Amino acid sequence: MISVFDQRSFQKNQIVPTWLSCEAAQEAMRFHETFPEYSTTPLHSLSNLAKEIHLGEVFVKDESFRFGLNAFKALGASFAIGQFLASQFHIPISALHTALASSPELRKRCKEMTFVTATDGNHGYGVAWTAARFGAKSVVYMPQGSSPARLQRIRDMGAKAEIVPMNYDNAVRLAADQAAKQGWGVVQDTAWADYEQVPMDIMQGYLTLSYESWLQMNKQLPTHIFIQAGVGSLAASVIGFFSSLSTEKRPICIVVEPQTAACCYESVVANDGCTRVVGGELKTIMAGLACGEVNPLAWPILQNQGDFFVTIPDDWAAEAMARLAYPSKADPGIVAGESGAAGFALLWQVCKNPDYQDVKQKFQLGTESRVLCINSEGDTDPESYLREVHRYKGRFVL
Repeated sequence: MISVFDQRSFQKNQIVPTWLSCEAAQEAMRFHETFPEYSTTPLHSLSNLAKEIHLGEVFVKDESFRFGLNAFKALGASFAIGQFLASQFHIPISALHTALASSPELRKRCKEMTFVTATDGNHGYGVAWTAARFGAKSVVYMPQGSSPARLQRIRDMGAKAEIVPMNYDNAVRLAADQAAKQGWGVVQDTAWADYEQVPMDIMQGYLTLSYESWLQMNKQLPTHIFIQAGVGSLAASVIGFFSSLSTEKRPICIVVEPQTAACCYESVVANDGCTRVVGGELKTIMAGLACGEVNPLAWPILQNQGDFFVTIPDDWAAEAMARLAYPSKADPGIVAGESGAAGFALLWQVCKNPDYQDVKQKFQLGTESRVLCINSEGDTDPESYLREVHRYKGRFVL
């Protein structure tokens, strides 16, 4: 039912780039702290669940609280746009908000700017939110099959947004083409030839959630990280940060993707150092992970620090959403969207299902394990969230 690939014997380079280091994380966090909406998101300890599935500790970093936006994506979009504006205005990024508040001329220049992106929902919302905060305009393209609720949410933020008749990767190309024609700035979380700085800044922006998690764990490393991947930018950011903290006690990192959109998995399985493209509609309820091409900046990190790559079915994500929403005993309830629940979904299944005990053993999960999962989104499509949770609610509510 699932596919598991052990990448450990093929890892060659354990060096993490400096832009994913602890120092880089601190820079990103200092910038995010300048937003009045900033606060540290919760790190939930699911101690009762850990006992139930015979693990030491299970932590879930809950990004549904990020900036009040219900997803983590604005961390990357805000840092990338902030770096762009700071460069344009020749000021440190840490001084950006202060400079804009005191300079009508800089605010006028922001109003003349337009930022464009392609998205399945959360990234576009983060771009629209950040552009609005700085007084700029935004344009957002969403692939076919995108949620109308997510489209309206982006429009409500002030963006010009539309669903286009193509998959995600072609929507990315459309955004780049329109930017070249219109003179807009592209804010995309994947790289291509001559376009690396912005996606690098986005991945550095994501470091804030990892740095917060590390502090919340009292600077103890997790033994395992279960992290979902679309183009791989979040996964590489999280894996890169924790790998940079210790080469000797580096966590076992498990990358999780939908079965129908597993570009990272297909790339490592090919085992020739090159990425693979997954084409077609990429249909999955895990809309934020419906990507067919790996971010080239993320690829070396995933290839060399990702230990296992696993594909899961949609039903596993839906069941995990319900399991998090209806916890056992005194554990906190967590609102996790389809993509947000994906990493936890794999952990839950391999630990509670006897059919996957061999996978649990491969992952070296046991009573001493300290596991970190990232809930990367909440109920960003409320109708879909309620529908999927309702399917499995009866298993957890007596």
